[in-house]
Amino acid sequence: MKFFTVLKNIWSIKELRDRILFTLALLLVYRAGTFIVLPGVVPAALDRAAQSRSANDLLGLINVFTGGAFDNAAIFALGVMPYITASIIVQLLGFAVPYFQRLQTKEGESGRKRLNQITRFLTVAITLVQGGGYLQLVRSIPGGVSPEVPEGLFWFSNIIILTAGTIFCMWLGERITDKGLGNGTSLIIQAGIIARLPYAFSFEFVKLFGENKLLLFFVELAVFFVIVLATILVIQGVRRIPIQFAKRMVGRSGGAAPTSSARDYLPLKINSAGVMPIIFAQALMFLPATAMQYLSGGAAGGGLSMFSDIYSFGYNALFFTLIVIFTYVYTALMINPTNYAEYLKRNNAFIPGVKPGESTSEYIDNIMTRITLPGAVFLGLLGILPSIAAVFGVNQQFALFFGGTTLLIMVGVALDTLQVIESYLLTKKYDGLIKSGRIQGRSTTGIQVGQPQ
Repeated sequence: MKFFTVLKNIWSIKELRDRILFTLALLLVYRAGTFIVLPGVVPAALDRAAQSRSANDLLGLINVFTGGAFDNAAIFALGVMPYITASIIVQLLGFAVPYFQRLQTKEGESGRKRLNQITRFLTVAITLVQGGGYLQLVRSIPGGVSPEVPEGLFWFSNIIILTAGTIFCMWLGERITDKGLGNGTSLIIQAGIIARLPYAFSFEFVKLFGENKLLLFFVELAVFFVIVLATILVIQGVRRIPIQFAKRMVGRSGGAAPTSSARDYLPLKINSAGVMPIIFAQALMFLPATAMQYLSGGAAGGGLSMFSDIYSFGYNALFFTLIVIFTYVYTALMINPTNYAEYLKRNNAFIPGVKPGESTSEYIDNIMTRITLPGAVFLGLLGILPSIAAVFGVNQQFALFFGGTTLLIMVGVALDTLQVIESYLLTKKYDGLIKSGRIQGRSTTGIQVGQPQ
């Protein structure tokens, strides 16, 4: 009854209802585009190539992110991935290039508009490069392209279609962000991931049912449920540093009385880096394998052989180490303790028992270093969990959802969306989605002041 009451309350809020319907409509348009095949491509040949390929390699992971459009050679085959790549590049340039730093921090709305324009142009350039590589991959598949289509026409028309498809997906994401529910780009990626989840569930169920191991299927579901819960705990986990505002004098000079100081807190997230360390580490791990493929025809020797076996101990040990390192690096780039100290000083606030200024900055830095360790270790374990699950016999398609970027994106976007819905419910004086506590998304980073304790 509580569930149906919440649904009734959600539907009764007109603005929230319109945003939900608008979001679902645009996501439906996106999903329809993942089944429209590029002209000149033979879908049957692509299906045979996809079935013979490991589901846990880079191409299989891209196919999960695009909701199957990559293997279908659809007009949305690249999805919003070039836009994500361009956004990451622009964000990293903001840490290293003074011009981009000025656009991000000092030029306000005009700077953000300029950054968005640069990101869009960079997205087009990246799409042209990735689109050319993707079309070359399609042509390398035996029977993948109809012999009746001229090669020049195939390249010219499809590179334009792929670029237009990516730009259209980017536009859909922006419209969802403006008039829909939550972050549009993240929801498009999540829609692609969730679209592949039923296939993975059904394939694993049929496989274990045919082997008379149905109980093992429910054990896998239980383990998957525990991993999801642990991921939610880490995403929402924060260390609250209590702060205190200085007392203010209220009244005229003759009869002024000091007011009681307010107590708030600074929330420092356990996982401030999000999914970025796994993405960076994964990209770095695929570079040696790609180089070996082109330089030695796929033959690897010596220590490089581990890069061709994603289930090997060496591969996963190095992958885990890179994730931990990148977590600390990205957290250091995103979180600046000096900014926290300056914020407290400007607002006439302080941490009890800590001197303002440099001492406050060092105190926050020490805390961030300590709480980042469990977050980094958890991200590392999450990154290698798909390989661990596959080693224990889980189907590779289902194993992808046991960790890595797929699980982090799926859980993180779900929390962000639920947080938006709960905000609407609380604004209209309805109960929240849960009985106690409040749902927190991934946006609670940076300098924020919480509720009084």
